[in-house]
Amino acid sequence: MASAEKVNVAQKLSLFDEHWSPKVVGELNGQHIKLVKLLGEFVWHHHDDEDELFLVVEGRFRMEFRDREVWLEEGEFIVVPRGVEHRPVAEEEACVLLFEPASTLNTGNVKGEMTVAELDRI
Repeated sequence: MASAEKVNVAQKLSLFDEHWSPKVVGELNGQHIKLVKLLGEFVWHHHDDEDELFLVVEGRFRMEFRDREVWLEEGEFIVVPRGVEHRPVAEEEACVLLFEPASTLNTGNVKGEMTVAELDRI
């Protein structure tokens, strides 16, 4: 039987500096809990089969959609439904907790230099 372990989000965030490189910090029912640092613009993409939750831990960022943008502040989250094209943009560094199926590729339907196929666990 697995044991329950607490996770200190601030401590985990102190373990890495790179941007747009999600780190797995927990698992729950086939879902990954990830931490990621955002800075600048990500790529436009969507996920065919996965919804994604973005929770702002530190800073702020905007989620761009083709028809609007949503600013997210500390303590706020947004769920991006599967199939919806989106692009996170952070003018200053933002730390975000992601909750999404373990199969989720960070760049969704787009593969390129920002794609992280193998996620680190911290």
